[in-house]
Amino acid sequence: MKLLLLNGPNLNLLGKREPGVYGNQSFEDFFSELQLQFKDIDLTYFQSNIEGDLITEIQKADDMYDGVILNAGAYTHTSIGIGDAIKAVAVPVVEVHISNTFGREEFRHQSYISPNAKGVILGFGLQSYALAIQSFL
Repeated sequence: MKLLLLNGPNLNLLGKREPGVYGNQSFEDFFSELQLQFKDIDLTYFQSNIEGDLITEIQKADDMYDGVILNAGAYTHTSIGIGDAIKAVAVPVVEVHISNTFGREEFRHQSYISPNAKGVILGFGLQSYALAIQSFL
């Protein structure tokens, strides 16, 4: 099984950015742990602060992966384009968030991704990604 973990804006700052919300661990370190935990799954990681790059990766994933785990960051609440890209591909996408977005600012309660996603996992810290991987097993 091949899965793409796709992270959006500012998630490259995990471990530094708002540790009270996002924790102290970098995503690269956590990704290494995921690779050890899920040895039988081919995991690929891509992060971009650019909306178009995320859309391109979703489109490419359709022919390359069995699933996508997407944390679109703030684009979750603003990007009709990312939502449309998910709708346009056959590869299943699981939306992931580290924090419980419904326990945060009102604007974070809207997702343009959820209506087109296979499922949504949020609020379990970085373990949200591991739960998303398990959803594909």
